[in-house]
Amino acid sequence: MKVLSTAVMAGIFCASVAQVAVAGPAELAQASGCMVCHTIDKKLVGPAYKDVAAKYKGNKEIVGSLVERLKKGGSGVWGPIPMPANSPKISDADLKILVEWVLSH
Repeated sequence: MKVLSTAVMAGIFCASVAQVAVAGPAELAQASGCMVCHTIDKKLVGPAYKDVAAKYKGNKEIVGSLVERLKKGGSGVWGPIPMPANSPKISDADLKILVEWVLSH
C-alpha cells in the first residue's frame, strides 16, 4: 500500500511539474528540446531566433510553412546540419506557439 501511494503521489507531482514547466513559449522551447540547438541571440547548431525573425520579418504567411518545417524537419535553409522532425512529439498548436514566439524576436 505504501508503494502504491508513493507511486500515485509521484505521478501527481510529475503531472503538476509538467504543467508548470511549459507555462509559456520559452519554457515550451526548453521542454521540447529546441534550446539544445538554438538560442535567442546567437547561432549555436541552428540559427538564432533573432536571425529567423529577421529573415521572415513582414512575411505574414510564413507561420504555417515554419510549423510544417518544424513538424517534418529539414535542412539547407540555414546550413547543412538537418533539423530533426518534431512530429508527433509536439502538437501542432504548440508548434504554432513556438513559431510565433521565435518570430517575435
